[in-house]
Amino acid sequence: MERPELTIAVDRAPDEVVLHLAGEVDVFTVTNLSAIVNETLADPPARIVLDMAGVTFCDSQGLGTLVVLSRKAQHARSVLSLTNVGDFLMRVLDITGLRSALMITAPS
Repeated sequence: MERPELTIAVDRAPDEVVLHLAGEVDVFTVTNLSAIVNETLADPPARIVLDMAGVTFCDSQGLGTLVVLSRKAQHARSVLSLTNVGDFLMRVLDITGLRSALMITAPS
């Protein structure tokens, strides 16, 4: 079985960092995602946006990591939000009750 991959493209603006995710957010890829968000929070922008348009899968480890990263951003006086959340992920967030724990914004 091929190992799942997650690519992350970073767009930086003065008050916002957008991370464009493509692939799977799961037990194999969350370490990379966490590292990039933690690095961004070293000098926190007002907002970190995770563009989920390219996400094809998200497991429980991925969901938990999104919540942890959101809380870390709050502690750093930044906001972490998700945009372009697909129907499948929105359903999972609803089923797990995590939708209210994450900020989800409409695509800009």
